[in-house]
Amino acid sequence: MSTWGTGDLLQYDVSDPFHLRRTASVRLGGIVGRQPHPAEPDTPLTGGAQMVELSRDGRRVYLTNSLYSAWDAQFYPAGIDPWMVKLDADTSHGGLSVDSLFFPHGPAFLGLRVHQTRLQGGDASSDSYCFRR
Repeated sequence: MSTWGTGDLLQYDVSDPFHLRRTASVRLGGIVGRQPHPAEPDTPLTGGAQMVELSRDGRRVYLTNSLYSAWDAQFYPAGIDPWMVKLDADTSHGGLSVDSLFFPHGPAFLGLRVHQTRLQGGDASSDSYCFRR
């Protein structure tokens, strides 16, 4: 579950839909607190986990930070710096960890707003509907 305002991405075990169990959380960005990425601990991030894409095997979670341009501008009047991150997911026991080596941002996205992730070859969940065998 993505909570853009706080910057949290929450992972739940939903195997029993009547007794959900939170198994992990990661905080990046957020309106208050602006949690940094581990690769640049002195740079508070704007935006928060917005578009969440899960790899086909469930082991990688990709996040981007732009919600909608009108809302981005409202909550970040000085501008929103675009970024994308990858989390590694423990599919056996639950758990999320930030991949400190994967952090496209800054000049890589200069002048852009990153929103939806689509990986060549259909690695992300949004590509499932266009995957061919």
